[in-house]
Amino acid sequence: MISSLLLPKFNMHGIPKPLLIYDGACDFCRYCIARWRHVTGGRIHYAPYQEVASQFPQIRLSEFQASVQFVLPDGTVLSGAAAVCHAFGNRGILWCYENVPGFAPMTEAVYRFVARHRSFFSAVTRKFWKDRKDTERT
Repeated sequence: MISSLLLPKFNMHGIPKPLLIYDGACDFCRYCIARWRHVTGGRIHYAPYQEVASQFPQIRLSEFQASVQFVLPDGTVLSGAAAVCHAFGNRGILWCYENVPGFAPMTEAVYRFVARHRSFFSAVTRKFWKDRKDTERT
C-alpha cells in the first residue's frame, strides 16, 4: 500500500484525480478500502482523513468521522453511499442510485447503519480476516 504521505498535496482548489477519504483508524474501513483498491485500480487516490483532513477545510471533522468523503478533481465532495457509488465507477449501480426511486435513500440508510456500527463491523472484520495483510495498518 502506498502511504498517503507520498501522494500529491490535496486542497480545495483541485486535485489530480478523485480522492476517497476514509477513517484510517477503523479496521472495517481499511478492509473495505483494500478491496475497493482492486476494483478501482489506479483511477482514484485513497487517504485516511487523519492524514489529509487539514487539506480540506471545507469538510468538517464530523463529516470525515461519519462517512467516507469522495473529492472530485473539480472540488465536488460526495459522502456516504453516494461517494461509494461514484467511486466504484459502475455505471449500473450509479444509474440505479441516480434514477431508481427509493434506491438512493435505501443505500444511504444501509451505509449509515454500517457507519454507526463500525465498531461491531470492525470486530467482525478482525475476527474473520485477522490474518489478511490488506487490513493491516501501514
